Amino acid sequence: MSNLSRRNVLSLGVALGLASAAGVVPAWASTGAQAAAGTDPWWVWDDEVDRLMAGVLDTGGVPAVNTALRPWVNNGDPLPTGLPTDLAAYLQQNNRLPSWADPVKLRRAADFNRRKDTYLFMLYGLGSGIMSTVIPREAKSVYWSAGGANMQDRAAKTFTFGYDLSDLNAFQPSGQFVVTANKTRLVHAAVRHLLPQSPHWRAVADEQIPISNGDILVTFHSLGTYVHRKLLEWRVPMSAADEEAFLHQWQVAIHLLGVRDEFIPKTWAEADAQSTRVLTPLLSPTTEGKELAQDLLGLTAQIDLGVTRGFLNEFVRYVLSDAVGDWLGLPRDYAAAALVRTGWPAYIAFREGLLPIAPAGFYLFDQFIRAIAMLFLNKVSSPTTTPITIPTGNRPGA
Repeated sequence: MSNLSRRNVLSLGVALGLASAAGVVPAWASTGAQAAAGTDPWWVWDDEVDRLMAGVLDTGGVPAVNTALRPWVNNGDPLPTGLPTDLAAYLQQNNRLPSWADPVKLRRAADFNRRKDTYLFMLYGLGSGIMSTVIPREAKSVYWSAGGANMQDRAAKTFTFGYDLSDLNAFQPSGQFVVTANKTRLVHAAVRHLLPQSPHWRAVADEQIPISNGDILVTFHSLGTYVHRKLLEWRVPMSAADEEAFLHQWQVAIHLLGVRDEFIPKTWAEADAQSTRVLTPLLSPTTEGKELAQDLLGLTAQIDLGVTRGFLNEFVRYVLSDAVGDWLGLPRDYAAAALVRTGWPAYIAFREGLLPIAPAGFYLFDQFIRAIAMLFLNKVSSPTTTPITIPTGNRPGA
C-alpha cells in the first residue's frame, strides 16, 4: 500500500467520504460490475484508436490532424475533411451517444449541474484537481507527458472537458461534450504511444502502458464518485432522480472515453464500493505529484480570490484531508482552518435556505467561490474553440 498503512488508508477513505465498513479489499470489480470473462480493466486499453494514433504519430501526421480537428467543435457538426480515411471512419462510428443513453436523465443532469454549480466548481477544482496529484499513476503520466511541462495549458484542457460536460446542452447537437470526449480519447491514445518511449516515465512507472480502462475509472471516482459523496456529506439537497441523473451523465462520459460498459458502475452503491477498492488504497505522494500540486495551486493563487494563501491551503485540506495536505507540504494556517471548518457548513446552510440570515464570513466565501468559478470559466479560451490537441512528444527533455 505504498506509504500508507491499512489503518491510514481507512482513515483517509473516511476523510474523502469513500471508505465503507467493509474495509479496503484489493480487488477491482464490485458486485454488479464484474468484467466479462474475468477481464481485468487494468489490462484493457483502447485497441482500435491506439492503433490508429500510433500510425498517425509514426508518420508525422499529427499537425495535419490537429489542423483538421480544430474547427470541429459542436456535437452536431459534420466530421472535418483532411483526416486520414481510417481515422475519419473511426470518428464517424464513435462520435455518438451509446444506445443506452437516456436523454431525460441527461437533461436532468444538466439542470442539476446548473443548480449546484457553486459546489461543483469548488469540488472539481480544489478537490478532484488536487486529488489527482496524489494518484501516483495519474500524476506520473501527467508530469512526464507534454502537458506536464505547461500546467496552465493542461489546466485549460481539463477545464474544457469539465465545462463541456457541465453545459446545459452537453449531449445535444448544439453542445460540445461528445466531440470533446472524442478528442480527449485521441489524446489518450497518443499518450499511450508516446509515454512508453520516455526513459524518465519508464523509470518511475509501475505499468508498461498508461491510461488503461482501470486508470480512467479511478479518475472517474476522483471526480464523480468523490463529488457525489461530498455533496451528501455537506447535506446539499438532492433528489433521488438528481443523483441518478448525475451518475448517468458520468456513465455516458466514461463510455465515450473508451471504458467498456461492463466495467462501469450501475449504481452509486456500486461506484462507492468500487472506489473504496481501487482509489483509496492507491493514494500516495510522489515527487511528480507534489510539483504538479504546487503548480496548480500557484495558478489558482495568481487570481484575486479575496482570501490568503493560507485560506486556500486550508480549504484544500478541508475538502481532501490533512493527510493529503501533509503529503503535499501545504503550510498550516490554524486561524483559516477554524474559519473554513465552521464557516463553510454555515455558508451551505444559508445558500440552501436552512439559515434565516447570512452567517459571519458569508461574503468571504461567496467572493472565494465566485473567483474559483471565474477561473474555471476563463480557462476555456473561447466559447467556439475546444483547445484540445494531440501531442507530438513527451515532456521536453523526457
